[in-house]
Amino acid sequence: MPRPVQDRYIRNQQTISAEDQECLGRSRVVILGLGGLGGGVCEMLARIGIGELVLVDGDRFETSNLNRQLFSREDNIGQFKAEAAAIRVCEINSRVRVTVYKAFFKADTADAMINGADLIVDCLDTIHDRFLLQKAAAKLGIPLVSGAIAGVTGQVTVIFPGDPGFDAIYGPDAASGSHERGVEQTTGNLAHCAMFVASLQVAECLKVLLKKGELLQNRLLIADLWQNSVEVMEL
Repeated sequence: MPRPVQDRYIRNQQTISAEDQECLGRSRVVILGLGGLGGGVCEMLARIGIGELVLVDGDRFETSNLNRQLFSREDNIGQFKAEAAAIRVCEINSRVRVTVYKAFFKADTADAMINGADLIVDCLDTIHDRFLLQKAAAKLGIPLVSGAIAGVTGQVTVIFPGDPGFDAIYGPDAASGSHERGVEQTTGNLAHCAMFVASLQVAECLKVLLKKGELLQNRLLIADLWQNSVEVMEL
C-alpha cells in the first residue's frame, strides 16, 4: 500500500510548501524523449509529485543505451522506452497519472501529444524536431524547458510562447535542416552529464510551474564538465 501523502513528500517540505505541492499535483507535464535526459527528468518529476506525466518516445532500448539511460536494463533491450518509463513511474509513485505515446514526435501528431499540458520538457535529439516543438508549443500557449547534451557538455533553456528560443540559439535557417542527430554522434554521451543536465531541466520545470525563482528564459546555460565551467548567455 502507498504511504500517506504527507509521508511521501515530507522531505519536500520547507523548500516546497503544501500549496506548492498541491500545485505540482495538479500539473500535467509532457516529456518528449525518454533516453539519457528524459529518463532522468521522468524519474525526478515522478518522485517530486507531478500529478500527470505524458511520456512520448517511439524508440526501443538497444545495448548502446545501457551506459547512460536510466530505464534501460540488460533484460529489457528491445522494449519501448515509453513503456519502460511508465512502468517505472508506477513503481515509484502510483499517484502519478501516466499517458504513454509509443511514437516519435512529428508535426502531424504534435498537437495531440502536447495539448492540455502545463509544461513540455524537450529531451529530443534533433534540432529539426526542436523547432517543430517550439512552433507547436507556441501555437497552444505552452512553455517548454529544453535540454541537450554532447559528451560532457550540456545546455538548458526555457522558452515561452513568443520568445526567440531556438532561433536565437541555432539560427532561423536551422529549422529547415536535416533530421539527423547532432554532434553527440561523434562525442558520445556520458551518464553523469545526462543526469546533470536532466537535474537542471527539472529545476527549471519547478520554477515554471510554481512561478518561483529566476528562470533561464531568454538565456542559455552551457556547462562543460571537463572544465568545471558553467556559463549563462543572454539570448
